[in-house]
Amino acid sequence: MSERWASAALQTYRWVGLAAYPFLGAYVALRASRGKEQHARRHERYGKASLPRPEGPLVWVHAVSVGETGAVLGLIERMLSKGLHIVLTTGTTTSAALVRERLGDKVIHQYVPLDLKPAVSRFLNYWRPDAAIFAESEVWPMTILELGARRIPQILINGRMSDRSFNRWKKRSALADSLFENFHHVAAQSERDAERFRELGARPVTVTGNLKADVRIPSVDSETKSQLENAIANRPVWAAISTHDGEEKVAARVHRALKKHWPELLTIIVPRHPKRSADIQKMLVEYGLNVSMRSVDKMPDANADIFLGDTIGEMGLYLRMAGVAFVGKSLKGEGGQNPLEPAVLDTAILSGPNVSAFEEAYKKLVAAHGARFVEDEISLAKAVYKLLANDKLRTAMAMSAARVVSDMEGALDDTWDMLGPYIQPLIVNAQLGNAYQTSDDDDINGTQGGKKRIGWK
Repeated sequence: MSERWASAALQTYRWVGLAAYPFLGAYVALRASRGKEQHARRHERYGKASLPRPEGPLVWVHAVSVGETGAVLGLIERMLSKGLHIVLTTGTTTSAALVRERLGDKVIHQYVPLDLKPAVSRFLNYWRPDAAIFAESEVWPMTILELGARRIPQILINGRMSDRSFNRWKKRSALADSLFENFHHVAAQSERDAERFRELGARPVTVTGNLKADVRIPSVDSETKSQLENAIANRPVWAAISTHDGEEKVAARVHRALKKHWPELLTIIVPRHPKRSADIQKMLVEYGLNVSMRSVDKMPDANADIFLGDTIGEMGLYLRMAGVAFVGKSLKGEGGQNPLEPAVLDTAILSGPNVSAFEEAYKKLVAAHGARFVEDEISLAKAVYKLLANDKLRTAMAMSAARVVSDMEGALDDTWDMLGPYIQPLIVNAQLGNAYQTSDDDDINGTQGGKKRIGWK
């Protein structure tokens, strides 16, 4: 693909987006009707702000979903502690709920604008970010080009490049080069990711590690934890977490098979998307299983086969109850889900083979015997049985997984250091702005309002 062809492709993308823009209302409304958008905030997808822009330096951070959002929380908290304002965009209702729970009104949350020129331009014209930070693998052509046209530094952090994405970009190398050259810096999770970004035209690229290894698991309310422990008592427990469509059925059949050996077995199922919980409950009941739902029943009763974790932000609570966890989107989906959270909480980890999005983490976990792959429902049932029946083996796996995560820590500090040239000037400006504001309010040498407050345009 030539540079001329790449330029033409981007221009076509721009014009197709402009042509489609007036007709997207029905599409967004349909998504809202299915729970994939918040109906009252759907205008944010067109770049229309729902909150005022604060005075002072502002950083735009984008994290598409729950996993990416959790990964950047530590970084956001550091920036907030330095006086920076953050507008945090996400693309899903579950990630928006996580932001509300973990950060409250400390950040400005908006849904990410559609990657169309009118929406992106409106968003940028209103918020006027001083820097843009994207997490993991978000590459939106119009957003990148509009930021580039405004000379706003854009940095990709926790960057990863799957085999599938890399092969697609390689076939369009000129297009990739015209986009990736706009990034002021790419901080990659691994050396392999870094080499792929470099090959696609990104400069400079450094390896900072996986931010998810530095994620702090939220503390669990001691009273709630005690209540759940009492409700479970001495029952054997395993969990299927971050499950996707089809994997709940697998967990249900595994439960029925293992219940022959442990009649009091409790299986905790935590779907990746809680809005699917009603359908999951219906399916489980049709399988002849007794179901307790966290959002309704609060605690599993003595007869519950399944405890359905249909809440957001309580993964730590569920994992603290289970010594074995199957991590989903790996048998019935593609890419896998983050295994580092259960690893931190002393859990033996099982996964299907489809883990391309977390390949490096799984490679280290499997090599250290902290995780095992299963091929199907039968091998999952056998693995769960073996671990529930062998406390020594289960404990050894959990300890190995925890050591792997400990060895991987440090990405947050390295990413923070990498961001220094881009955000340190903003921090200085924020602190100067605060100093001038203070002098407005204070009586300096007997003179009220000795200095004028800085206004940021």
